[in-house]
Amino acid sequence: MHSGRTTRTVDENLKWCHDAVQGVSRTFAITIDALREPMSSRICVGYLLCRIADTVEDAGHVPAEEKADLLRRYDRVLAPSDPTTVESFRSAVEPWIPEERTNDWDVVASVPRVTSTYASLPEGTRTALRGPVRELVSGMATFVERHADTGGLRIETVEELEEYCWYAAGTVGDLITNLLVENAEAERATTLEENARSFALLLQLVNVAKDVSVDYDEENNVYLPATWLDEAGIDADEVADPARADDVARVVERVTEHAAGYLDDAQAYLEALPETDGNTLSAWAIPYLLAVATIRELRDRPTDVVTEGTVKVPRTEVHALIQLFETGSVGRDDIGDLRARMAAQPLHRADDLSQSYS
Repeated sequence: MHSGRTTRTVDENLKWCHDAVQGVSRTFAITIDALREPMSSRICVGYLLCRIADTVEDAGHVPAEEKADLLRRYDRVLAPSDPTTVESFRSAVEPWIPEERTNDWDVVASVPRVTSTYASLPEGTRTALRGPVRELVSGMATFVERHADTGGLRIETVEELEEYCWYAAGTVGDLITNLLVENAEAERATTLEENARSFALLLQLVNVAKDVSVDYDEENNVYLPATWLDEAGIDADEVADPARADDVARVVERVTEHAAGYLDDAQAYLEALPETDGNTLSAWAIPYLLAVATIRELRDRPTDVVTEGTVKVPRTEVHALIQLFETGSVGRDDIGDLRARMAAQPLHRADDLSQSYS
């Protein structure tokens, strides 16, 4: 991979990467903040490499053919023996960077900083990141090409939805697992590898269920399977129509229950996590438990996905969960209990919370 020249120091670029994550993903920023070095920087840089591709793939203003070409070029930049430079990708993407940049597009525009930081990581870390990131990038290009005639993604079946979720999130799960198993004992490593897909698919399917309107309005993408929409008598272009909220909700409920089917395996993944090289239980348990809470909210009010634009976990509950882990009193044996509590009611409403984990 050709990272491009930079006059900035490695430390300056790494700090920029950490600041950038705070701007592009509140949820993943929680994870990065909960990790310690060196894992924090490894995951941070790996995530930004993926986020660049995700921003291009989601860009509704970029024609499908151009989008696929950009993704293929970016993939070549990441290939160790390919002569494609990051500057060539930066030049190719320049015409598509909006004048009023979002935080996501700031990261795309600063791709040389990200790849330069990646190039500064130890060789073993680069190898652990490279395969999953390239699989994500090439998978997104494949989906863009497959759905080029519709102007945006239109997922046909639940099997295709899982395929997409694999490229969008399962590969990230592999990335994380590659870093975690380096120094893990054999039995723990096997459990992680067997359940990494479930952990990642759980989080991505929950996002699909809660962000139906956002995905359609902002990206012209419909991830709800067409077969399920057909059964509910809904056209793909009606998924954000408030008049069809009740019908869309039935499909949202199906995706939500499909996601919930991965909760047990994802919990097994968490319970096997090694806390070495700066990895922490809280970094991954918090997003898992927030997914549990989101499933609860989706079950209670699925129409909000359309009428309110999305379904969110109460901010107070998010803060309560973070604070609980910050006490250091929550261990892997507590995950099942916390899951049950948060599936039943918002965490901050539990009267005996502080007594239970102290």
